Amino acid sequence: MIIRRMMPLIAGLTLLLAVTFAQIKDTTGNPVRVALVKMPYVGERNVPELSGGPDYLEQGGLRQLLEDQGVQASLSPPVALSADEDKACGSWNRLALANGDLAKIVADERRNGHFPVGLLANCSSILGMLSGLQHSGPTAKPLRVGMVFVDAHGDFNTPETTLSGMLGGMPVAIASGQCLTRMRLKAGLEPPLPTRYIVEICVRDTDPLEQELLDRSEIQQLTLEDVRTRSSNLHGAMKRLSDATDVIYIHVDMDGLDPREVPGHPLTVPGGPTSIELAAALTEMFKYEKVAAFGVASTPYGEKDKTGISRQAAYNLILGAAKGVQQRRPK
Repeated sequence: MIIRRMMPLIAGLTLLLAVTFAQIKDTTGNPVRVALVKMPYVGERNVPELSGGPDYLEQGGLRQLLEDQGVQASLSPPVALSADEDKACGSWNRLALANGDLAKIVADERRNGHFPVGLLANCSSILGMLSGLQHSGPTAKPLRVGMVFVDAHGDFNTPETTLSGMLGGMPVAIASGQCLTRMRLKAGLEPPLPTRYIVEICVRDTDPLEQELLDRSEIQQLTLEDVRTRSSNLHGAMKRLSDATDVIYIHVDMDGLDPREVPGHPLTVPGGPTSIELAAALTEMFKYEKVAAFGVASTPYGEKDKTGISRQAAYNLILGAAKGVQQRRPK
């Protein structure tokens, strides 16, 4: 019944994609140059090491869709461990190595004038995306990186505070230097992000001790209402990050959405925006010149997305981001 009610939305998303992508060019009239980067490594225990989610997004026709509508889309080599890295012990250690490889790809793509769009297994990939941006500047000096993190969860747990033990609940804490320093350093993210450089949106499910850490941090929290209205709070946060940092990364975990659009996701929480609402907010955020990369994580695939509704939602978010880049004002 829920899926039947959502079918008009799916059709609407597809039409919106087809109509809007035809207009996506930068302010010089040239097509936006997007590099799709697939990061399949998961890092969690007792699950397969590689996720099919990144392939699922790319192989559903995303690149062809972009190209057919005038966007120059290239596909980067997927993140894959070398023979020596593949022999490394420990799932967390291997994930750190994979994030180091992801960082190199992101940095190279940005230096080549592409806008990296990460198709990510889960939120632990923010380490590689952030590291890549941090080391994408003209010199060896690390750039100051800000992050907008859209998720139902704060992902600010540490091994001492977590109730579940999931690494996927820790990446923001790792990126900001709160825990697992070796993992961050292996990903190449040094220095860590100051918490004042982080904005979280639509977080609505945290562990008690995690919430204490968030309350003591300088992470700014925005709400569902800020997304739906594209509020002055949203623009204020983007202006603040633009003034304080050199580049900004925007990240979306698909569980941040309304659960009806990600019915196969195991960690959904009521009270999230629709993909159309979030896409409109992303368009506003990506108008800011400092925003340099986008990541979409943990898209349900296979039997968990039989109708394709989650993939369509992810495509809608990518659309919103690209539309914002297109609407940037000439310098």
